[in-house]
Amino acid sequence: MSWWEAVVLGLVQGLTEFIPVSSSGHLAVVGTLLGAQDPGAGFTAITQLGTELAVLIYFRRDIGRIIARWCQALAGRVPRDDPDARMGWLVILGSVPIVVLGLLFQDQIENTLRGFVVIGTTLWVFALLLGLADRFGRHERTLDRLTWKHGLLFGLAQAAALVPGVSRSGGTITMGLLLGYTREAAARYSFLLAVPAVVGSGFFQLFDELRGGAVVPWGATALATVVAFFVGYAVIAWLMRFITTHSYTVFVVYRLVAALAVYALVLAGLLPAFNDGYPG
Repeated sequence: MSWWEAVVLGLVQGLTEFIPVSSSGHLAVVGTLLGAQDPGAGFTAITQLGTELAVLIYFRRDIGRIIARWCQALAGRVPRDDPDARMGWLVILGSVPIVVLGLLFQDQIENTLRGFVVIGTTLWVFALLLGLADRFGRHERTLDRLTWKHGLLFGLAQAAALVPGVSRSGGTITMGLLLGYTREAAARYSFLLAVPAVVGSGFFQLFDELRGGAVVPWGATALATVVAFFVGYAVIAWLMRFITTHSYTVFVVYRLVAALAVYALVLAGLLPAFNDGYPG
């Protein structure tokens, strides 16, 4: 992987991680078109550490308060039903599905499910789901009304993003809208829920690559991660303002167009229909 390819892929990661369009799907497509092949699940997970650092900094006050109150509740210094302490438990609960399913289906995630027919299909299927949820959702629940059942459902939606093309933020935001949460509440919880899952996945993939002795372009990967951080931070700030006055329709339309583009590239022979031995 060349330096300029790393910059391009870092830009793609930063631009697509937080909007509901699937960063892993975009990295697979763009990486292949650049001639670098699908960058793989390992590259995706490591560069996501950059965008997740952007989340930690942007929501640092919320995250710091949640962690502090959760620890205080464990020590009995604040009530266990304290809203922030409760949010800490809800984030932990919502993180369980992606951890369990990620470990159970690691081989399929890193290989079989990275085919471009799969990516094209998940792009349009989840575009329709997001559109329906945004159109018919009640948009009235706030995060202080988040229940244990809803926390688990958010987690299951996040786990669906193990399949490229689904979108982690898209899956959790769609679930939130279906459950009646406001656009901002669904997005905010999506970002908070991603912290343990994405950070854990990134470091797991990092240690897995080191243990397996894989040849990894560490310099290019690090550059892509830094680029993804700065671009991702700007995207978070923009998205949180955008959704206060706009619907998710623009992302639904984009996903549908992207799905058609992927199918067209497959038919033109520029993308393989199925995984053909890409590095995981």
